Amino acid sequence: ASPGALVLGERIGYTFADEQLATNALRHRSWCAEHGGAESNERLEFLGDSVLGLVITDRLYRMCPHAEEGDLARLRAELVSSRALAEVAQERRLGEIVLLGRGEEATAGRSKASILADSMEAVLGAVFLDGGLVAAAAVVERCWGTRIDDLVASGPTADHKSRLQELAARLALDPPRYEMAESGPEHDKRFAAEVHAGGVVSRGEGRTKKDAEQEAAAGALAVLAADEMDRGALVLSADGRTTSDE
Repeated sequence: ASPGALVLGERIGYTFADEQLATNALRHRSWCAEHGGAESNERLEFLGDSVLGLVITDRLYRMCPHAEEGDLARLRAELVSSRALAEVAQERRLGEIVLLGRGEEATAGRSKASILADSMEAVLGAVFLDGGLVAAAAVVERCWGTRIDDLVASGPTADHKSRLQELAARLALDPPRYEMAESGPEHDKRFAAEVHAGGVVSRGEGRTKKDAEQEAAAGALAVLAADEMDRGALVLSADGRTTSDE
């Protein structure tokens, strides 16, 4: 097994009985293409996606006995999103140990959200094969536990697309316009969205069109909301009701 397999175990708090599974979880397809066609982590990623979904669903079901199905679905969607996966992978510093090809190394692949998210899913798939569902659930709890508790306490994040639409209307702007592009094989699609709103262009990416559009909308929303605050400050100044010159 590679040294990265040992480091991986330390970073997720799990000791692999089969260290080869850990190594396989770290193999990005770009690395495999340069090493004799070795199997990539994509099959483990496929498995890990379902493992994470099941564990998170079970946790939410038990934690929120009075929540309706729609509320549970929104919470789960946020916890298993590409963004959440990438954030957890960053916290566990998976980018430092994932195996990448020269092309990805040259283009900052270790910090790419899509690679980090996929690697985190593959790791969960490897843990499941190595130690079963109980072991995988323990790793999810270790890596997601605080995130789950915080989200349940605060509620799911607001719909960025809806908020952007509302803000654009409030500022008398044209409705936001989205453009979508996709890449990758059929079983591993990636989506990139670009939104145009009030002269602002923001981009986002994800494994679903919704994730990509939400990320793009969040960026545009942040810029336009800041502009709205600045405009408000200018209005107050013109009315002579600010006290910033005291």
